[in-house]
Amino acid sequence: MSGSKLIAEDVRVLYERHGPALVTYACSFLPDAAAAEDTVHAVFVRLLRSEIETPRSPASYVYRAVRNEALNARRSVSRETSLAEHEAVFIHEGGNREAALTLQKALSELPEEQREAVVMRIWSGMTLEEIADATAVSLNTIASRYRYALEKLRERMRPFSPGRGEKNKQ
Repeated sequence: MSGSKLIAEDVRVLYERHGPALVTYACSFLPDAAAAEDTVHAVFVRLLRSEIETPRSPASYVYRAVRNEALNARRSVSRETSLAEHEAVFIHEGGNREAALTLQKALSELPEEQREAVVMRIWSGMTLEEIADATAVSLNTIASRYRYALEKLRERMRPFSPGRGEKNKQ
């Protein structure tokens, strides 16, 4: 990032690097993808309108801002509705829609704190230290949440793991 202030180019780079992952992250707090996109865009518009001091970790800063914005948006909604079960947020590399929907459902069933750690680590590539900074939680707690979440996701995704089909053919 350039200088001691976030400038438009810095904000653009942050958005390009983290935008899709931030939308996925916001989906963990909000009822649908459109609300998540609105939340992420609101954060970046605010960043563009005001010059803020460059945070120590800009990625951690935008995650914290998106989390706060999403929680505020969720509180302002009179009732929560769940993400449409058949509306895929993820796209499976091999085109397996069922696997993508299973992952989406498994993520939605994780405790919010575990889901938060997984999304920030996997989809944004943040380090556990950056996640701890963004969430104001100890590094050991973040590491535990991440580990527990991965265990649960692996279990749910086991039917889609490579090699399973070969065992069934024998």
